[in-house]
Amino acid sequence: MIATQLPAIQVALPLLAAPLVLILRNGALAWSVAVAVSWLSFAVALALLLRVLDGGTIVYLLGDWAAPWGIEYRIDEVNAFVLVIVTSVAAVVAPYARRSVEAEVSSDRHYLFYTGFLLCLCGLLGIAITGDVFNLFVFLEISSLSSYLLIGLSRDRRALTAAFRYLILGTVGATFYVIGIGLMYMMTGSLNMADLATRLPAVADTTTIHAALAFLTIGLALKAAIFPLHLWLPNAYAHAPSVVTAFLAATATKVSIYVFLRIFLTVFSGASIFESFPLADLLIVVAVLGMFTGSLVAIYQSDVKRALAFSSVAQIGYMILGISLLSTAGVAAGIVHLFNHALMKCALFLALGAVALRIGSARLDQMAGIGREMPWTMAAFTVAGLSLIGVPATVGFVSKWALVMATLEKDHVLLAVLILLSSLLAVIYVWRVVEVAYFRDRPDDAATLSDPPTSMLVPLWIMTGAAVYFGLDGTRVLDVATAAATRLLEGWP
Repeated sequence: MIATQLPAIQVALPLLAAPLVLILRNGALAWSVAVAVSWLSFAVALALLLRVLDGGTIVYLLGDWAAPWGIEYRIDEVNAFVLVIVTSVAAVVAPYARRSVEAEVSSDRHYLFYTGFLLCLCGLLGIAITGDVFNLFVFLEISSLSSYLLIGLSRDRRALTAAFRYLILGTVGATFYVIGIGLMYMMTGSLNMADLATRLPAVADTTTIHAALAFLTIGLALKAAIFPLHLWLPNAYAHAPSVVTAFLAATATKVSIYVFLRIFLTVFSGASIFESFPLADLLIVVAVLGMFTGSLVAIYQSDVKRALAFSSVAQIGYMILGISLLSTAGVAAGIVHLFNHALMKCALFLALGAVALRIGSARLDQMAGIGREMPWTMAAFTVAGLSLIGVPATVGFVSKWALVMATLEKDHVLLAVLILLSSLLAVIYVWRVVEVAYFRDRPDDAATLSDPPTSMLVPLWIMTGAAVYFGLDGTRVLDVATAAATRLLEGWP
């Protein structure tokens, strides 16, 4: 009986826990609830993925109201995979959060932090699991509003400005999205994704649907921080509490990329939008520009968190490039990189959170010599940095290899070359950190440092170890990603 209710439980767990944490108003109890809920959510997500891989798509009707009148949760290989990504990151980040939050958030706001964390987790899981475009908008707003709160809770006053900018651009993106689905509803009378996929082809050539497509494209590009609509992301990542940066970098943009995939390859699957418009070519250009611009700007940053934020813009470019190839290999490469980037970028930001705990900053000029005094932390940063570059035996190599093979399969030799060249740019900004941390001396008057507590070091190395493990044995992830890509290109039954 419980197994049949897993889709509802997936969303209900963090949704019900959030007000409980708010009522408790106790930071330690709130943290305990957040950890328990995160791990339970991870277990539910794994169970759903195994069920999907074994028995196919799961359809869950809320309140037994049949779609399209009622809301349904529809889980296939694609969103089951995304659910695992989000919950696994939450399960690792939640134990790490206690010491990091104590250092970076005022003590009277700790319970508010964990309330926001659980609401954000609920929103991200709801986005991934729902089969209704308006219900998706509701969850999108839940995750966004809680993200603004989480960013603004930092002791750094610049976080308030970053959160406000994110709020403005996030609201613009959400408005564009809801206008797009409103226009689709006006022409089809449905909000159910599977139902829309069958109704849209009949009206695909109308001006209204063309306008809907334009609004959806801009709205989702803003939410996913796709170049050049990424301006909210660097400040949000740089000034948010370290654990928030790690969580959002590994999940929020990934879920937005999933929505991008779902809308364009499932909802519009029968509308031939890629044949009617040069959308794929436009996405390729945007992706390549993002790959190079993000990496080039990252090289010149003096704040390492900000550098990695611009790096995320480049990595999102790789995902969009894979999707724009419109082949099973290309879409699978994009999905693989979605998973792999979550691992390595989460590890990098967790390492910077440990550095911030000890030196109170992530500025490059204050990290001189810390590699010798914080060996475990900086070793993890270096390994994750090598993965970001794409060194063999790391997940970054698996992603880049899959993407290069996908471009060569489509005879895009120039794109393969550009992928390799842009990857080399990551060597520069990763090496800047390694060089300062290991090959420069600490100032004579600097305080003696040490690695962070075990509660922070273990989650950091879980993510770092995963970045190596799935780099050495990425077969399972590739198989799931290929099944997900096949499902997307075939559409829902």
